[in-house]
Amino acid sequence: MSGNPPFHNLTYYTFGTPNGLKPAIVLEELGLQYKVEKVDITKNTQKEDWFLAINPNGRIPALKDGDMRVFETGAIMLYLTDHYDKENKLNYPHGSREYYEVMSWLMWQMGGLGPMQAIQGQANHFRAMAGAYSEYGIKRYMDETKRLFDVLESRLKDADWLAGNKYTLADIASYSWVRAAPVFLEFDLSQWPGLQKWTKRIEERPAVKKAETIPEGTRSAAEMAEMAKGMRDRMDGMKETKRDS
Repeated sequence: MSGNPPFHNLTYYTFGTPNGLKPAIVLEELGLQYKVEKVDITKNTQKEDWFLAINPNGRIPALKDGDMRVFETGAIMLYLTDHYDKENKLNYPHGSREYYEVMSWLMWQMGGLGPMQAIQGQANHFRAMAGAYSEYGIKRYMDETKRLFDVLESRLKDADWLAGNKYTLADIASYSWVRAAPVFLEFDLSQWPGLQKWTKRIEERPAVKKAETIPEGTRSAAEMAEMAKGMRDRMDGMKETKRDS
């Protein structure tokens, strides 16, 4: 497809994870028409050649607009707002003070809250997904995740939104991971009152509720909580086995 974007031919490749949720919320908030392709990471579909041609890193999500590919959540979110959000509904004018505040919180989320090399992703891994119980790993990453939540609280105790005076990409990016903490890490968000109120403001948005069901077959909140409890129980069983050995 020749020329420059936007091509108005969007296909979103995703699965029901915090990272998959972030661009899904943007797509829904902007009211865009798009196709969804489910990439089942439980079957390692993201490592198949056809998907690696879209994202060489073999991770979800990814986006195509016509034959143009965009991968990594921050890049996808910025692509969508750069080309499909001319009214700056979810961002601020490029180059403005508020724009760079959004960028700061967006990069902070990608480097801190999740997923793979970042803190909350590692907390989720050691608390619920690892192949062996590691008290050190659990404590290290749980404590650091709490510190990051303290950072969010330092802003949200006195403000409704992370960047400027409106809901933006900054909020969407961090929300997708914060909402997972009570489920996987058993965090009580009442420890962070500003953060808890912010979470409720976002989760009540119709576009967010719709995005949380994408792709089709994504587990409900209750199903996710049940699954996460089973994963934590499995880890705790490893701890008991380790003590007995």
